[in-house]
Amino acid sequence: MIALLRFVILGFVALSVVYISLSLYSRAVRRERLKREWDQEADAGERDAFVRAGLEEYDRSLRRKLILGVYIVPITVIGTIIYVINYT
Repeated sequence: MIALLRFVILGFVALSVVYISLSLYSRAVRRERLKREWDQEADAGERDAFVRAGLEEYDRSLRRKLILGVYIVPITVIGTIIYVINYT
């Protein structure tokens, strides 16, 4: 039982590191895309306000929520493997 608890804790820490890294990378890519979009438009207003508004929209987007799949997919796969090996 201690081995399972240790596996769960280490797995959660590893998935958290992956989630945070992926989230920061995705947000940085979106910020750069917004800056390039602002540079291409002739009359876009203030750059910082444009980028801020775009990032607020990004925070509510489906893509941002899909990053949570970092937790859901591995846990589901591992749980399924454990069930199939032990109970079939």
